Amino acid sequence: MSDYKFFEQVNRSFDKAAAYTEFDKGLLSQMKICNDVLHVTFPIERDNGKIEVIEGWRVEHSHHKLPTKGGIRFNMMVNEDETMALAALMTYKCSVVDVPFGGAKGGVKIDKSKFSEREIEKITRRYTYELIKKNFIGPGIDVPAPDYGTGAKEMGWILDTFRQMSTDINAEGCVTGKPIEQGGIRGRTEATGRGVFFGIREACDNKEDMKALGLKHGLEGKTFVVQGLGNVGYHSAKYMIEDGAILVGVAEMDGSIYSEKGIDLEKLMAYKSQNNGVTGFPGTQTLKNSSSVLESECDILIPAALENQINSDNAGKIKAKIIGEAANGPTTSEAHDIIKERGALIIPDNYLNAGGVTVSYFEWLKNIQHVRFGRMGKRFEENSYKKILSVIETVSERKFTDKELKFLAKGGGEEELVDSGLEETMITAYNQINEIRKEKGVDLRTAAFISAINKVGRIYGQMGIFP
Repeated sequence: MSDYKFFEQVNRSFDKAAAYTEFDKGLLSQMKICNDVLHVTFPIERDNGKIEVIEGWRVEHSHHKLPTKGGIRFNMMVNEDETMALAALMTYKCSVVDVPFGGAKGGVKIDKSKFSEREIEKITRRYTYELIKKNFIGPGIDVPAPDYGTGAKEMGWILDTFRQMSTDINAEGCVTGKPIEQGGIRGRTEATGRGVFFGIREACDNKEDMKALGLKHGLEGKTFVVQGLGNVGYHSAKYMIEDGAILVGVAEMDGSIYSEKGIDLEKLMAYKSQNNGVTGFPGTQTLKNSSSVLESECDILIPAALENQINSDNAGKIKAKIIGEAANGPTTSEAHDIIKERGALIIPDNYLNAGGVTVSYFEWLKNIQHVRFGRMGKRFEENSYKKILSVIETVSERKFTDKELKFLAKGGGEEELVDSGLEETMITAYNQINEIRKEKGVDLRTAAFISAINKVGRIYGQMGIFP
């Protein structure tokens, strides 16, 4: 599928949803386009003394709210079309879960495995410098985050570079997904996977929808396959298993494995670390290639890798009744129609993987407010709970043990508050789009786009940009 155009795919979904709204065509055209596209090239000196030219992008899709927000990926597949598509998805994703950012995305076209850590640091810092020069980064302008191929370490380098060139008191808010010591927030690492779990759990708790699929409600006992055991795939699987779901298949770069009896995730992760892959894991069947497991028997399929993984070539062979899109753009529009026609429930990426940006929002708030979540109220809550428990002891003549008292009177710290906020966000957003889905007679992806278009369109109207 060499002619695959990711941005075109996103706009196709947008157009389908726009037909259910009443906005002017000119406004809809403005909402679709990317406001700013930055393409940079810069040289770095390799460890061997040779000079290599690096290519990168940063796209700000929509300025209807500021700052814009979106991750930075390091991957050889990075290009302008992909970055534009991902930036657009960020706008719609933020709108669906009511996170007040415009969408953005960035990327550097490199194969990380071919560079030393010192070279990766050079690339990250120089890329950041290019963003600063062009005014494409800042706590009130554009706030990057980790994505495929990047993590807390790279975000820490971005912050350090920005600080060296800025006196902004809110400098920590120029990037999210940072190490805790540099203003990061507890719960950010697992946020996207945790959000995927909350979204799938909410869908499975709907008795009416599960009955239509021929499934019992709840996650307990449901089988699932995950494609990609990176940060998102691992945490999605971890929380699914903890809630009673059974992991039966995994796809990774080296191939895929399957077992009807279930796969022990933690043992598999240890095996993967030792063997640089999942194939050959004891007790599982190794399939012919890395995508074969997508077509295996399961209740839920979670694509958590890159875009264009479920396409017209394999969509007709997929048996899962629920597709939980943990990755960005894993399903092409053609594949979506094929799977939808079969009656499966697709939980779309522009809602399901919003956990990362939701917790990034919490981190950004923490940075610009200069106070840790829970710091102001945790002790107050604990003392209030202790007073209530004391009254209960008096009335019931039951004495709580120190262990019980500690557990029952625990106040909300940063991690607990972040997790609670994420859960509330994902549950509320799912019920909003599911209601639109049933009201309009559309699928969840179209419903999520309708929700986003309505929210963004109303903001443009209030700003008076369009009559």
